[in-house]
Amino acid sequence: MKLPTLHFDRFIPRLVKVLTGLVAVQVVVAALNLVLPPDMHKATTASAVALDRNGTWLRALPVDNGRWRIRADLDRTDKTFLKRLIQVEDERFYLHPGVDPMAIVRAFSSNLRAGGIVSGGSTITMQTARLLSPHERSYGNKFIEILRAVQLEMRYSKREILAIYLSLAPYGGNLEGVRAASLSYFGHEPESLTLGEQALLISLPQAPEARRPDRNPKTALEARNLILQRMAGANIIGSGTAEEAMAEPMVTKRFVFPAIAWHTAGRMASEVRGLQATVVTTIDANLQQQLEVMAARTAAEQGPNSSVAIIVIDIKTRGVRASVGSGGLERAGGWIDMTRALRSPGSALKPFIYGFAFEEGVVAPETRIMDSATRFGDYEPEDFDRVFHGEVSVKEALINSLNVPAVAVLNKIGPDAFEARFDAVGVKLVRPKTGLHDAGLALALGGEGIRLDDLALLYAALGDHGLAKPLVYRLSDETRPVLGQRLLRADAADKVVAILRETPSPAGRLPGALMKEANRPAFKTGTSYGYRDALAVGVAGGMPCWCGPADLTVGRGRTRPGARRRRLCCLTFLIKSRRRHAFPRPWHHPGRRQLWSNWVVRRARCRSCSRPRGRPSMSRLWARIVRAGWC
Repeated sequence: MKLPTLHFDRFIPRLVKVLTGLVAVQVVVAALNLVLPPDMHKATTASAVALDRNGTWLRALPVDNGRWRIRADLDRTDKTFLKRLIQVEDERFYLHPGVDPMAIVRAFSSNLRAGGIVSGGSTITMQTARLLSPHERSYGNKFIEILRAVQLEMRYSKREILAIYLSLAPYGGNLEGVRAASLSYFGHEPESLTLGEQALLISLPQAPEARRPDRNPKTALEARNLILQRMAGANIIGSGTAEEAMAEPMVTKRFVFPAIAWHTAGRMASEVRGLQATVVTTIDANLQQQLEVMAARTAAEQGPNSSVAIIVIDIKTRGVRASVGSGGLERAGGWIDMTRALRSPGSALKPFIYGFAFEEGVVAPETRIMDSATRFGDYEPEDFDRVFHGEVSVKEALINSLNVPAVAVLNKIGPDAFEARFDAVGVKLVRPKTGLHDAGLALALGGEGIRLDDLALLYAALGDHGLAKPLVYRLSDETRPVLGQRLLRADAADKVVAILRETPSPAGRLPGALMKEANRPAFKTGTSYGYRDALAVGVAGGMPCWCGPADLTVGRGRTRPGARRRRLCCLTFLIKSRRRHAFPRPWHHPGRRQLWSNWVVRRARCRSCSRPRGRPSMSRLWARIVRAGWC
């Protein structure tokens, strides 16, 4: 048999032309990649998510137009789902350079037979390019899509491209990305998905609005089952397994995204919006939820125009363990974060008046002082109960929160010097808009406003032997060494705390767990002018708390008994409550990590006034806070 003759004079020029053409294509693509890079704005913009210190979801903020775009994490995504997604959508994903010629030829043939575009032949990379720069379907745009897909393959690894796709893929409504879809439709992260859930998530991006299970459950069911049939036909799964998955019920409602620590988590998430997708806070979600339930119930008992704010601080690290900004978003003023609103502290600054006086040697705890009608220029204070007690010790004056002795001591150290001590540690007292130059001696009784978180900072300094440090909201900041600033000398601060430990509780006794001297809380109450605001601040195991109306205008009909009730409400948080409060029970599903199940159940029960059994008492919660060393 005669072998064919190779005409090298013809073959070599043709080979050179082919290689030259390939090099030219590579040069053109590389040039376009430099001159016209793909728009990665959507890939770098994701919903900011705030987590608690243990990774529990607190709150997320949507991106533009209210869309939930939660960045995918392949390490926390079901590996079986990823494998089946590639097998169904792009079986040669790890082999092609962004474009699958065989899929394009097959799609082109199908479109010719159908007389229109019925199949795109798009790879996952091409779909990612289209998600980054949406456009109408046409052959011209398909060519641009191919170029963009090649660009993506040149810039990113296959794993990175898959993560971008799973972060941007549409799943119906305002949901983008597999995490948002799994959390919204199934109520859990996509770490462990049933076969039916996997099939639904694979089918949704192909027609997200038409197949939305919460709007069109029948269509969604048909699409899911079609994917299961395709997987069975391709021997990806067995036919029996497919039938079992088809028997899974179709979801018909969306889970509501959580809103634990709504004010604080929202503020922390907004700080990282556009910079990173997640911020880990110092909040303890379990404690936060318990206090939110208590705050909502207490605010409801106080009336329609009342609100409650609470801050719990780890006195060692200054990490904020809980921050309740209001008695509920549905209440009047509920959207206002009362922990950061200016309110009158009432008598809550008296411990610092005496502490500064102890430090300067003006008075001592056993110094005798008169509590009688006294005029300081044009200012004549009176006690809360309008009864004067005659000669008392400074210690007794602070324990009983007598006004005249506090004003007299402030007069000795000077209002300006008193206020300057707070300025030195970053706490600003703000005078009301009354036209007065300053509050003067009225500072002793709450004449200037202060934020609750700043008040918490001051009391945390008392519990830390007079050392003031800023409050910490990010978990990463807890371990950073902070020198702090000296607010009080240690001996003066310890004297004040020792006196405050002798303050009697409203019922005249403390819970059994707190009867020991080491656990006994040191706290101070305060009531603003006009009996408007009432607060209680605890030290060495207490909770800085504010309780009062939510609006920022002076209301009518404020009464002394009403102020006592609001102050008692705050002390209830600080000391004890004979009544038991409804706490959420964890909603457990075997094999799944529920990120906000407690929140979902709590919302449902609170709105329906359901009160499950087995609720822990406030006394137990208080004992837990004390044992943890929180302020």
